[in-house]
Amino acid sequence: MPSGTSTAARTPFVLLVVLLLGGGLITLLLLNSALNQGSFELSELKKRTTELTDEEQALQHDVDDSAAPDALERRARELGMVPGGTPAFLDPDGKVRGVPSVAVSPKPSPRPTPPAATTPPATPPAGGAAATRTPAQQGAAGTASPTPAPPATPTATGPTTPPPTATAPTTSGR
Repeated sequence: MPSGTSTAARTPFVLLVVLLLGGGLITLLLLNSALNQGSFELSELKKRTTELTDEEQALQHDVDDSAAPDALERRARELGMVPGGTPAFLDPDGKVRGVPSVAVSPKPSPRPTPPAATTPPATPPAGGAAATRTPAQQGAAGTASPTPAPPATPTATGPTTPPPTATAPTTSGR
């Protein structure tokens, strides 16, 4: 039996099997790389979603705080609005029920003045010769007691708003 013919016949088959295995490995490598890339994108998108969810919750908290009744009342007073008087209602036949009243502007409350700036008293050093001096000796040494600072006078930092009048808009919305 000639051995050269059987080896020559096997060579294309072996080459075909090696090429198919190599192609399969390269295909698996490319597929694995694509899956890893998708996994990284997915983790980045999840991270971004978490950040946006936290931001949304913070913004919703701000909206809830702004919509609270006490915040709305404070903001309305800043805009010069006053609480509405007693309302009157109209029946379907045109009859007025109740006695309407005008909204009265409350007197503005005085603004608190800032506390006067004071300096803390100087404390003598503990022990030593300074603790045993008499007041006359301390005065001769030039250590007079500190004098209080004059009180700070408040100054206007911005435009002042006139007090609301009796014809200010009401907060009733009706």
